Amino acid sequence: MSRKSAPRHRSRQVALQVLYALDLAKGARTTGDRAASVEETFDRVAENFDLPEGARAFAKELACGTTEAQATIDQLLTDHAINWRVSRMATIDRNVLRLAVFELLHTATPRSVILDEAIELARRFGTEASPPFVNGVLDSVAHVLAPGRIPEEPA
Repeated sequence: MSRKSAPRHRSRQVALQVLYALDLAKGARTTGDRAASVEETFDRVAENFDLPEGARAFAKELACGTTEAQATIDQLLTDHAINWRVSRMATIDRNVLRLAVFELLHTATPRSVILDEAIELARRFGTEASPPFVNGVLDSVAHVLAPGRIPEEPA
C-alpha cells in the first residue's frame, strides 16, 4: 500500500469500526438519538487512531454519510444480495458493504479502489467467507450504478 493511500485506508477502518459499533448498539438507542450517537461513537473510536486531520474528516464523512444513507444503501444490498437479507448478513460484511456502497454513490473514489478496499477490510475483519461474499455483492451493485446516479429513497 502506498503512503498516499494509507491515510484513506485507515479512514475506512475507522468508519467501519464506527458503523460496527452503531450496528451492535442499534437496539439501545432511539431514532432521535441517532445523529448524536454517530458523532459520539465516531469520537470514541477515532481517539484510538493516529489520523491526520484530512483522514479524520474523510472517516467522519464516511461514517456519518453511510448512516444517513442507510435506507437507500440497504435497499441496494437487498436487491443484489440474492438469497440474503441484510439483517441476516454477518455484521462486518454488512457494514463493509454499506461503507463501500456509500463511497460508490457519494465520492469520486474510483470503483476499482472502492472494491479493493472493501475486500481488504472484509479479509482483515471478517471471516474466510467474507472477501468473496463482499466482492460478489459489491460487484453486482457497482455494475448497476452509473457514475453520479443516486437511487430514489425507499418509501
